[in-house]
Amino acid sequence: MKRFSPRLFALGVALGAIGAAAVLAANVYAGAATRRIDSTAAATTQAPDQVIQWNRILLGVLRTPGAQPATVHPTRSMAILHAAVYDAVNAIVKTHSDYLVHLKAPRHASVAAAAAQAAHDVLVQLYPSQTSTLDADLAASLTSVPAGQAKAQGAGVGATAAKQILSLRSDDGSGASPIPFTPRTNPGDYQLTPPAFAQPVFTHWPFVKPFALRRADQFRPGPPPALTSPAYTAAFNEVRSVGEAASTTRTPDQTQIGKFWGAPIQNYWNEIAQTAALQHGNTLPQNARLFALLDLTLADSVIAFYDAKYTYHFWRPITAIRAGGDAGWTPLATTALDPSYPGAHAVVSAAGADVLASFFRDDHDDLAVTSEVLPGVERSFTSFSAAAEEASVSRIYAGQHFRTDQVAGERLGRRIADYVLQNLLTARGSGYR
Repeated sequence: MKRFSPRLFALGVALGAIGAAAVLAANVYAGAATRRIDSTAAATTQAPDQVIQWNRILLGVLRTPGAQPATVHPTRSMAILHAAVYDAVNAIVKTHSDYLVHLKAPRHASVAAAAAQAAHDVLVQLYPSQTSTLDADLAASLTSVPAGQAKAQGAGVGATAAKQILSLRSDDGSGASPIPFTPRTNPGDYQLTPPAFAQPVFTHWPFVKPFALRRADQFRPGPPPALTSPAYTAAFNEVRSVGEAASTTRTPDQTQIGKFWGAPIQNYWNEIAQTAALQHGNTLPQNARLFALLDLTLADSVIAFYDAKYTYHFWRPITAIRAGGDAGWTPLATTALDPSYPGAHAVVSAAGADVLASFFRDDHDDLAVTSEVLPGVERSFTSFSAAAEEASVSRIYAGQHFRTDQVAGERLGRRIADYVLQNLLTARGSGYR
């Protein structure tokens, strides 16, 4: 994934038959040095379609300081955007079941205009301070779409889908205030962690309405192992050894892994999906479905793991190890502000890999991934599951999680992904992907 300014899209490669040279709002996020794209994208002749364009635009917004409300998880925006895009596009192509919105769309309406308008209208409502830039993005995104009835009809379908999806999510619990957390005092109970000893985040998120699951606890894992169990003892000893900042048992490669995956994990999986979509030459309707499946799954994965975290409120390694007598133990990375079990990276990564492997009907794919937090470093994988495994175990090397957090998280992520894949956006006939 080559480095890429948040709104700088090289659409002029060959966007459409008219060869438009459109650059999407290049100045807005040019200072955000953490933007990433696929390192193999240059090797494909396919330019990003409107689905990928707006996925990138959203990632740019999310990386803009202050744009994302601190008490609203970013996966909600990802899911709403791609749900609206999917229902708009699918209303025209009619190949799969609707997500939530059933629209009667003209069969010759422009799917590109529908996707762009739906995404724009969602983001304007979610991020009103970004309106002028998003308006410019929309104009640039539609440069390659010929003016006329098809464009106007597609834009109308997109606007309607966005309005209806936003309305259906308007009272989903995401606007509630976080619930104050009072730590309990028994061994194993989550405690506020150094250095800031701040309140944990997203304590209200277990009560957000899921996008696909029937309820947040539908696949809740069983409790973490007892502190006297061999499983806990092994996990404790492992993270104490390899997760310490000054560890002498962690290899240089493991140290790099522990740092590499330190950015918001959902960002990586959206960009991995971009990589795969470009490499496979997906059509726009295929990408609309791919990103809807992915981000609906990730959004529900977050709701589900917060349900489990705040059900079991299990302590973090830094608390456990210091309570065990190693008062100076410090993890490689600053401890995240929520309970340890299950591991968030494990849940999201297993879910993301499962969705991508199912969509492409093959787990094996050559992937090059870069990191927002380690500029210039690229890690390569030959399968989605290999990338997920490394992302998951990275949190042990970073001193964030026990192995038992990882195992439970991976199982939870796969169960959610399988549920979404079996029940949502299913084909109306054979031969559709």
